[in-house]
Amino acid sequence: QVQLAESGGGSVQAGESLRLSCSASGFTNCMGWFRTAPGKEREGVADIFAGEHDGYYTESVKGRFTISRDRAKNMLFLQMDALKPEDTGTYYCASGRRAPWQGCRFDKYPYDVWGHGTQVTVST
Repeated sequence: QVQLAESGGGSVQAGESLRLSCSASGFTNCMGWFRTAPGKEREGVADIFAGEHDGYYTESVKGRFTISRDRAKNMLFLQMDALKPEDTGTYYCASGRRAPWQGCRFDKYPYDVWGHGTQVTVST
């Protein structure tokens, strides 16, 4: 089973940027980012299918976050710009296998491998 390790979290001011990284021990065709916050359910942030340039995003981060992956290095990234206090939470990298016709779509198909998370705190 693939193992995932996130890095890059931290504390920033609103409007600043962070870049999260996820290192995977092997290849899976779907990878994504999720987040949890106190009192809230886990939500999908973005995911991307291997070989594709564009990811799938939750509405609240469109235009601010960009997901990308380096297939050769089994790395996943999340560039987070114009951060807001409501982006605060623990961010998790996840992976899952899909048929090519499925794509990723975190709101349709479950992920089964998870990292331990990295904390992002955005203050006003």
